[in-house]
Amino acid sequence: MFENENKDTKRKAVLVGACLNNDPDFEVSMQELDGLAQAEDLEVVGDITQNLDSQDSAYYIGSGKVKELKAIVWEMEADLVIVNNQLSPSQLANLAHDLEVEVIDRTNLILNIFADRARSKEAKMQVDYAKLQYMLPRLVGLRQNLSRQGGTGGSMSNKGSGETQIELDRRHIEKQMSELRKQLREISQNRDTQRHKRQTSGIPQVALVGYTNAGKSTLLNKMLKTYCPDEEKEVMVKDMLFATLDTTVRKITPPDHRDFLLSDTVGFINDLPHDLVNAFRSTLEEAVNADLILDVIDYSDVNYQMHMDVTAKTLKDLGAGHIPVLYVMNKSDRKYPISDLPIERGDKIYISAEMGIGMDLLLQKIDEKLFSGFLTMDLIIPYTMGGIEHALQERARVISTKYEDDGIHITADLNEEMIKRYKEYIQ
Repeated sequence: MFENENKDTKRKAVLVGACLNNDPDFEVSMQELDGLAQAEDLEVVGDITQNLDSQDSAYYIGSGKVKELKAIVWEMEADLVIVNNQLSPSQLANLAHDLEVEVIDRTNLILNIFADRARSKEAKMQVDYAKLQYMLPRLVGLRQNLSRQGGTGGSMSNKGSGETQIELDRRHIEKQMSELRKQLREISQNRDTQRHKRQTSGIPQVALVGYTNAGKSTLLNKMLKTYCPDEEKEVMVKDMLFATLDTTVRKITPPDHRDFLLSDTVGFINDLPHDLVNAFRSTLEEAVNADLILDVIDYSDVNYQMHMDVTAKTLKDLGAGHIPVLYVMNKSDRKYPISDLPIERGDKIYISAEMGIGMDLLLQKIDEKLFSGFLTMDLIIPYTMGGIEHALQERARVISTKYEDDGIHITADLNEEMIKRYKEYIQ
């Protein structure tokens, strides 16, 4: 949880994992841990694993493995140990004491990455709150880490003794959390107001979700370049886990198609810390309130099915399991000849966002999903009611517009609500 002061020198880390009950996803999880370490700009110099029926209550791994781990840490001159699980307060304290180097777990590592990536005020506060939630029950173990680092900023840098200093730290953290809760409530209310305005505008909302590094931001940028050439609000794209955290909402205005709002949300990952899901709930509500979800999947990843399962579970946990989903099998050019793409199979579309392959088909499928309940209607709008024409251009799929002597003749696809609203103009 504590930043490396010398950013020019990479910290050396040893990864630790316990395969419990022959977990079939263990190797994938360790590979992800390595990717997370790289995302935090750490140099992985070794790893140690152990097969266990259940984790050791005192050390997570067996005491014999702890001695072996300490030898590896000393041999590789590592200054950090990363455990591929969430450690209990006692496990963290015991490992930090016996290994005599800083020890963090998977949750702590993800929190560090989120802290480094957060850009908006809300995201920073959400991460701060999640970090404080993590710290509160682990003060003893974190103090062991501090002694390995030679101190750090903040309340925990104060030298104190025993229960007195721990209690002071606890009170300070609880006060910070209380203040953050208050500020986040205010921001959440503002976000709700903005979301309500978007919903009442009648413009459909489409949310990009998916496993981290699946290509969501790349797809958003490609949609902007393809259908909004004057749009300069592209988002940062980088080939690493959790490259972007802040939710981005952009209006997509494709010709001959109805406009829609496209939001890019934070990526998911297996065993995403529960505190982070809670902390980012208001941000992820862009997905909860969407009319359509685009689940972007890295189809070139051998573990893509597991990624789909994790995303589906996370959406269900967020209360978004009922929203229609279109599965965007991205990076398909790495598995299929380019000449065969795009491919459509039910609710799955095989594309390459980076190469711009499949954008038109994707747009067509979005249209079909968003407007499945629409009916084609002919309307005559008086010139004195020109605002209705603008509203239809925004909210409906306008097929044709003609300016005749008796008014504006419009043929458009309307949903049930719009049919009721404009019934006096329908022919």
